[in-house]
Amino acid sequence: MALDISALRTQFKSDKAELLRQFSDSRATTASAKSLLARLARLVDRTLCTLWEANDFPKSAALVAVGGYGRGELFPYSDIDVLLLMPVSPSVVGEDAVAPAIEAFITACWDIGLEIGSSVRTVDECCEEAARDITVQTALLESRLLCGSRTRFTELQRSCTHQMDVAAFVQAKTLELRQRHTKYEDTPYALEPNCKESPGGLRDLQVVIWLARAAGLGSTWTELANKGLLTPFEARQLHANESQLKLIRARLHQIAGRREDRLVFDLQNSVAESFGLKNTPALRASEALMRRYYWAAKAVTQLNQILMLNIEERISGSQNAPMRRIDEDFLDRGGLLEIVSDDLYQRKRDAILRTFLVLQRQETVNGLSARTLRALYNARQLMDSAFRRDPQNHATFMAILQERQGQTRVMRLLNQTSVLGRYLWVFRRIVGQMQHDLFHVYTVDQHILMVVRNVRRYFIPEHAHEYPFCTQLASEWDKPWLLYVAALFHDVAKGRGGDHSELGAVEVRRFCKHHGIVGDDAVLVEFLVAEHLTMSRVAQKEDLSDPDVIQAFAQRMGNERHLTGLYLLTVADVRGTSPKVWNAWKGKLLEDLYRLTLRALGGARPHMAAEIESRKEQARQALALSMLPGGIETALWKTLDMSYFARHDPADIAWHARSLSRHVQTTKPVVRARLSSVGEGLQVLVYTPDQADLFARICGYFDRAGFNILDARVHTTGIRYALDTFQIIDGPNARHEGVHYRDLIALVETQLADALDSDQALHEPVRGRLSRRVKSFPIPPRVSLRPDERGQRWLLSVSASDRSGLLYAIARVLAKHHVSLQLAKIDTLGERVEDTFLLTGPTLAQDKVQLALETELLEALAA
Repeated sequence: MALDISALRTQFKSDKAELLRQFSDSRATTASAKSLLARLARLVDRTLCTLWEANDFPKSAALVAVGGYGRGELFPYSDIDVLLLMPVSPSVVGEDAVAPAIEAFITACWDIGLEIGSSVRTVDECCEEAARDITVQTALLESRLLCGSRTRFTELQRSCTHQMDVAAFVQAKTLELRQRHTKYEDTPYALEPNCKESPGGLRDLQVVIWLARAAGLGSTWTELANKGLLTPFEARQLHANESQLKLIRARLHQIAGRREDRLVFDLQNSVAESFGLKNTPALRASEALMRRYYWAAKAVTQLNQILMLNIEERISGSQNAPMRRIDEDFLDRGGLLEIVSDDLYQRKRDAILRTFLVLQRQETVNGLSARTLRALYNARQLMDSAFRRDPQNHATFMAILQERQGQTRVMRLLNQTSVLGRYLWVFRRIVGQMQHDLFHVYTVDQHILMVVRNVRRYFIPEHAHEYPFCTQLASEWDKPWLLYVAALFHDVAKGRGGDHSELGAVEVRRFCKHHGIVGDDAVLVEFLVAEHLTMSRVAQKEDLSDPDVIQAFAQRMGNERHLTGLYLLTVADVRGTSPKVWNAWKGKLLEDLYRLTLRALGGARPHMAAEIESRKEQARQALALSMLPGGIETALWKTLDMSYFARHDPADIAWHARSLSRHVQTTKPVVRARLSSVGEGLQVLVYTPDQADLFARICGYFDRAGFNILDARVHTTGIRYALDTFQIIDGPNARHEGVHYRDLIALVETQLADALDSDQALHEPVRGRLSRRVKSFPIPPRVSLRPDERGQRWLLSVSASDRSGLLYAIARVLAKHHVSLQLAKIDTLGERVEDTFLLTGPTLAQDKVQLALETELLEALAA
């Protein structure tokens, strides 16, 4: 039969556009999403059947919807998977019989705008492919006849059911789920979650239905409840949260205008507005949307775990396995902790927290059974204010913290099961709370648990290689649990407004009072929470070669215990923000501050002259080991003052002397590079006659070459030569990806020397591209210029969203105003920069110059 493809295409696109318009105009309700998905599927059904009937297919052939489309629902831009089920393989009957019809059908689908995924198979071929590929077997599990031979379709269903090895299928899908969760970092709380594939997403619910279908236990939540796998309450919860996730995904597709399952920063606000959410002083609309998503995903994660265990027990028969009694309330069921009765928590509310303590203490138990998880899920309303005030629960929680092992796993389980937020009400307020500071990649609660994990690892020998110095300090720490408490509370007051460190200190003081933490221990924990940002700020923003900086920090610490505790917490905190934030250079700065402060706390106020002589002597010894003649350092050292020796360690001082012994009064730039002694990257030495725009030229070269500067130490010798050192690593726009730093040394030495020898004017800074995250959550640029405490130098602090070329733009402004740079501390926190510069210049004291400098810097920083 002849078919007007153009008219059908116009009709299909018009009908689909009308459905999306109605959905867009409607209130964001789960009913509107359910209606849209069903109506889109019916529209595609009608169109496909029209195309099928227009082609000359055998009467015994069938068109079958498979995969997600087979469920009878279709998201606006989802795949349309179909199976062309043939009575005989086209390769057997010959090209002239059915191949033209197949080709015409598939071509027409694409011409109309149906982006189908198609396969052409017989029943036997389907069975063979399903036996080889679990994905095909899963897709066929949800098959639905669209048109054609019902007999053929029934044969397919019967064959698939007969072939199904339920135990093998369950095992394969369970492993697949674990791999998928690992890919998404085992958390539903990613800042840009995939609402289909992330833990707690729609795929988790689909896996449960697949397993239930395969085992013949049902294909809807109601059917699973009728089989005793769910309670009616859990079935309602599953339906509600599934509907919420479908609504979010449908809105996401509609707003993106494409298949987009990630709640990316670019789209979060638009999706939130489609829900009618508005920005408030306390909460952005996107934050409200994401909190709604996280709560749904968390519930799905909990219920998925309960159902998966239930189904596995039904299939394996392990629900009838013998159990070992642990105590009067708990049993060991094949390595899972089982409660003795479903009403245990109603009878004994103190058993809720004790569940996790028993799990922690039983080495043969590695998880919670479905029955226990279900009881915890249904016991949430029991955890009220009286539960939180109960001294017995206080004692149990402290016992969990003070156990010799298991805190990381138990704290995560407490959070996953909602017990942690119900017991520590202050913690509940930050569950699923986003952080728009451009360097945290986790929600607040996930970051806190990451910090607890990091602190815990100090005390585990297997992780000593990750934190060698921290592990050494931890081995002498008497009460690890004090650090766990500080880690739990350090960010617990975020999102309230005000200083979260001060507010957190108030919360932890209250916790200590209720939980019997007194005396020096209580003072320490409160101090750690109140000061948890201080050490990082001083190490990364102040001049550690200045004795006054060290002395002031030592006075703030008060004693060695406070200093050590804060150092351990700070390292754990920085490493828990994002894998990209921590680097070896930051580790060195923190360790240097710790060691210098420890010496000051011991009563040894830094004696700079003696310290410098010590460094010189160590440098001479290093030179002697290099088989160099004595005295080669003399000419260079005569040109250097105390500040140079105070800012460099003996190894660097020796390297500089060795590199420059023949070039003290060179007329050409000298550039030397070596592998960094601190982590990855290169250490670069620049020695050249001084000039006003030198720092800008160096930054310009590193920017063009794709390097990021971690640290810059700038010194001017007594004969007006610049002696500058830089720590650099590959930046995001590096042109030499995959090349080892060792192979870049000669390149950097040659190219940078040529760039400095050029008399060309400074090029205009190129405004690098901003990341999606920066575009969605921009950081207002800030500039602060103030004199140091002695009034001799000026401290310039800048913060802004990161982009390539930013440091060069800053350096160019400084060069324009003839400002001399002594020290630069470059701190890149994910996609935010917080840089500090130590400046000198005779005109900086003039108000007019300060205003012009700050204004131009703000213009340079503006995104």
